[in-house]
Amino acid sequence: MTLKLYNTMTRSCEEFTPIAPGKVGLYACGPTVYNYAHIGNLRTYVFEDILKRALRLAGFEVNHVMNVTDVGHLTDDADAGEDKMEAGAAREGKSVWELAQFYWDAFRADLARLNIIEPDRWCRATDEIDTQIQQVKILEAKGFTYRIEDGIYFDTSKLSDYGKLARLDVAGLRAGHRVAVSEGKRNYTDFALWKFSPSDKRRLMEWPSPWGVGFPGWHIECSAMAVKYLGERLDIHCGGVDHVNIHHTNEIAQAESALGHDWCNWWMHGEFLTMPKAAGGGRMSKSSGEFLTLDVLAKKGYDPLAYRYFLLGAHWRQQLAFSFEGLDAAANAMKNLTQTVVKIREGYSGDEQPIETHLEKFRAAVLDDLNMPRALAAMWGLLKAGAPAGETYATLLKMDEVLGLGISEMSASEPATDPAEIDTLIAQRDAARAEKDFARSDEIRQQLSDMGIEIMDSPEGTTWRAK
Repeated sequence: MTLKLYNTMTRSCEEFTPIAPGKVGLYACGPTVYNYAHIGNLRTYVFEDILKRALRLAGFEVNHVMNVTDVGHLTDDADAGEDKMEAGAAREGKSVWELAQFYWDAFRADLARLNIIEPDRWCRATDEIDTQIQQVKILEAKGFTYRIEDGIYFDTSKLSDYGKLARLDVAGLRAGHRVAVSEGKRNYTDFALWKFSPSDKRRLMEWPSPWGVGFPGWHIECSAMAVKYLGERLDIHCGGVDHVNIHHTNEIAQAESALGHDWCNWWMHGEFLTMPKAAGGGRMSKSSGEFLTLDVLAKKGYDPLAYRYFLLGAHWRQQLAFSFEGLDAAANAMKNLTQTVVKIREGYSGDEQPIETHLEKFRAAVLDDLNMPRALAAMWGLLKAGAPAGETYATLLKMDEVLGLGISEMSASEPATDPAEIDTLIAQRDAARAEKDFARSDEIRQQLSDMGIEIMDSPEGTTWRAK
């Protein structure tokens, strides 16, 4: 099967061919574990999950590696500011190690709730300090580094093609236009490989090195660990679109300068999840301190897989505007899908074969640059076709190997709360409405909603159902 994927480096959609026949090395930038992942972050990981599932659909064996940034990611892209981990530890009164473990565990829990397959290997930056030091030493030996007061920096002027991924106009950059200039930097685009600890205080995370006590720059961890675990030539490197201009640009500079040849064949970047103007507009960001997490959605009564469905409704290279109206539509679609699945499963014996004509439409969509809106349309086309229930269910199971919507686990909704308690609350709400205490009535409706119960008012009275 032919798989076409968009490549940020070439700005074109091309037939994917791996370096080694039948095998794919896939590196994905992972979380900085100083806070919860917000739903915008999670959009990128759903995209990468679909990519991995599509590669498997196309017959490839995938070796997926993801880093965990638990040191070195500063609050300013100009290699300045606090380490996000140390700032997070101070905020929460935890040690940096406790903070990292807590938020890594939370991140993995989010992946599980979204049916995202975990990577084959996790790489924590703090476990690979020597790996990073070794790559900096190679760069130093080749003449790509220089030392200033606060650390060892990469000299981007040594590369004629620096910024090729982002197609940066390096000559046209001005101080303060992209990043502020640290004192002593030779070029606006130079970046830290190793930062020195301040002389007047001890950092919470620091290590000895050939250049002095300090900590690695943010960019070096990914290139060093990707080379260590996936080899000197990489098939696919992916992440969010915000990584193109700085992080991935600097990864390429480091890796290709150290290796002496081209490094990665395919670069793939998931687009932003944006917020409506009423919520401040723009992409979701942790820096503001206000962001939506999967937990927040769950507490509002949404199944995390409804959010996954919502994300599948847009192409991974298109910005997606988040709204609760859109999420409601996705939740309703999941309800309809669940009801249909539960019904047709009764006609499935386990011996039925998938319907190839419908699978072919589905595969064609997935293999065409991960076109999930078309793939969902193919799924609904199957359900509307009126084919035998057993064969339809068998086809859905094959489709779900890519969709990841949990078809085999779907079941009729049952309230987690005692029905008598629900009836009592509805009676209290009816009484509040009769007394025109609409504030109390709305409060009880919200309480029921938080319990996963939807109520419907009609002239005959109020009924309820599990969401």
